[in-house]
Formats: sequence, structure tokens, C-alpha cells
Amino acid sequence: MALDITAARPDPALLDLPWQTPLEDWPADRLAALPRGISRHIVRFVKLSGRVVAVKEIKAELALREFHMLRNLQRLGMPCVEPLAVVQGRVDEQGRPLDACLVTRHLQFSLPYRALYSQTLRPDTATRLIDALAVLLVRLHLAGFWWGDVSLSNTLFVRDAGSFAAYLVDAETGELRERLSDGQREHDLDIARINIAGELFDLEAGELLSGEDPIETSDRLITRYHELWAELTEVEQFTHSERWRVDDRIRRLNEIGFDIDELAIVTDFTGTTITIQPKVVDAGHHSRRLIRLTGLDVEENQARRLLNDLDSYRAATDRQGEDEEQVAHDWLARIYEPITRAVPPQLRGKLQPAELFHEILEHRWYMAEVAGHDVRIEDALVDYVANVLPAKPDEKAVLGTDTAELPILAEPS
Repeated sequence: MALDITAARPDPALLDLPWQTPLEDWPADRLAALPRGISRHIVRFVKLSGRVVAVKEIKAELALREFHMLRNLQRLGMPCVEPLAVVQGRVDEQGRPLDACLVTRHLQFSLPYRALYSQTLRPDTATRLIDALAVLLVRLHLAGFWWGDVSLSNTLFVRDAGSFAAYLVDAETGELRERLSDGQREHDLDIARINIAGELFDLEAGELLSGEDPIETSDRLITRYHELWAELTEVEQFTHSERWRVDDRIRRLNEIGFDIDELAIVTDFTGTTITIQPKVVDAGHHSRRLIRLTGLDVEENQARRLLNDLDSYRAATDRQGEDEEQVAHDWLARIYEPITRAVPPQLRGKLQPAELFHEILEHRWYMAEVAGHDVRIEDALVDYVANVLPAKPDEKAVLGTDTAELPILAEPS
């Protein structure tokens, strides 16, 4: 068998995988049991060089197209899975040709929507999935990407300080253009409305919904999308005496996690009326600030929460006048790292370190409310590890056997 491997960073271990076997029949000792979403293609999670990759069996031309599309989206900073390789030239032991395989890196701590719904999500948590998908779709559209198959099934979700961050996992139908027309954007929204409603009706038939209406939930995506799109792109007009509204527009965008890289400001001939419109917006306002201060690379809402705790630490230690980077370094060394490292090793796979820290902060707040006084974060850690964390699902676990529907047992999110 003469394999043809296209790879971003070639891994010799790829050659050791059983490419002569149809993916559906790969041996269990090669597989990692992680929850899988619904896919029109055969998909398996595979152990490779100490990590986990997703392998999707697909026609060669589609595999190559998706591989290059995902690489282009990564270059644009879009939230998507990382493409690793395309393997072509596969034949079985009888010499019959097999489809090519697209190999992507598994997104750690991510879950498909069906795995999240198997935890009996409350309706308000379910709407946060939709909100995360709306943010993802807006970011993709701003970058000129027409998805063509927007759905919960084609998205992975990562916990993000009580909310979720959404990642594109299937770019098979997508197109990347310089700019999308309103019609192209609305076409994606129409596809999203139909697909999401259908997916939720399917969950309803399986008694996995907790009271939310599939039609209303799919309509929420459209509403949230239009609200966010307007905030990011709408032209705003005001008088010369209201120049503070320029800063207010920038602040509002920062609060929802976006920076303005370019802002068009135009005045009329008399100078009494000012018109502003964001020209270039870039997501990740808080995460970029946190990585600059501490080196921590986390999701946007996690970054916001960690920055709030950093500000609280700065105020509690009366160091508002000191260099911000130095205070951040001390907070990292004295608060964040000792707390996250104190979690027992066997429990660290439950959640990302930043999500663990966020939950410990939340737990401290609840403990303080019950006690009627402040609680040390060290005491909140001990109680959280003893009474809360063990019951949570292990979202990083590799169990050693593969299953299409991995049951997840946990308290309601």
C-alpha cells in the first residue's frame, strides 16, 4: 500500500495506524473513548504519540478541501479544530480502495452537544450553547466564511466560566470569501434554524430536553446573531457634544469580548454631527490581555473572570499604584498556580485548570453567602475538591474503548 500523506507537521507515528482496515473496524486498542457527535461520515478518536486525534473517513477531494479550509481558518484566528493530515492511497488487504482520512487534533475538554444534553441541562444552560454558537457564527461571517451546514452537530463546546465557547468542527461545505453578502449570511441563518430545530426535536424524542421549545431555541440563535452583528457593525450617529459615545461604543464591544482594530469616524461639513462605524473588530479582548500579563491562554469568559480576581487581589494587597505586570506575576505565583496545582492529580482531568479556578471562586462565593463572612480561597478549594469535583464528569478522560454514545453522569450544569 503506497500511502500519500499531506500533513501540516508530519508525525511518523501516522504510518503505524492500520490504514489498510476500514475505519469502522479499527481495533479497540487503537481507540480512545470520547463522546462523539452525529456525523454523516465514520469518525473515530485514536491514540497517537501520546495525544488523541480525530480520524474521519471521507472522499479524498473533500478531505483535502476541508484540510486546507481549516488551515486557512486557523490562520485567521477562527475557533476551529486543528487539521493535522490527510491520508490517501488506502487499500484493504484484498487490494480494494478505501476512502481517504482527514486527521484533526482532538480539542481537549470539548464535548458535542448530545453529550452535554445527556447531563440533563437546565434550559438556561441550553440557551448558553445557542449563544456560544451565535458568537461563533458572527466571527466566521466577519472573516468571510460561509459555513453552509450550521448545526449543533458540527460544533464542539468548551466550558468557559459558566458559559460555553463554540468551535467549528466540520468545514466540509464551507467557502471562504473576501466578504459575505447579507443574502449569504441569511442563507446560513436559515440553514441554522432548520438544523438546530431538527436536532432539538430529536433530543425531545429521546426525552433529553428539559422543557425548552425546539423552535423557540433555534429562533434564539437568529435573534442573538442579529443583536451581536448590529453591535459589531452598525453605524452610529451623534452630535459633536456627545463625543463620549465613541469611547462608550468601544467599551461595549470590549465587554462582549471584542477589540476595535479600525474605527471609521466621519463628521459632516459643519462638524456638528459625528458618524462612527467599526471597520475591523477582533475577538479575544480579555484573553489577549490575560496572556500578555500572565502567559495564560484560556477562553474569553475565563480570562474575564481571572482578570477580575487579579483586580481583587490587587485591591486587597493595596497595590493599585504598582506595575500591572508585576502584580499579575505575583497573583499567578501566589494564588492561581498554588490553587490549581493543589487539585489531586486524579481529579485534574475533570475540567481545564482555568475552569477549575473559576468554579472554586464560585464555590467560595456560595460558602461565604452561607457563612455570612468572607471565606479563604484555600478553604473553598478543600471543600470543593471534597464535595463537588468528584461528582463531575471527566471531560479529558481516555477510557481505552470506543463507543458512539458515551454516557455522562453528572449533576445538572
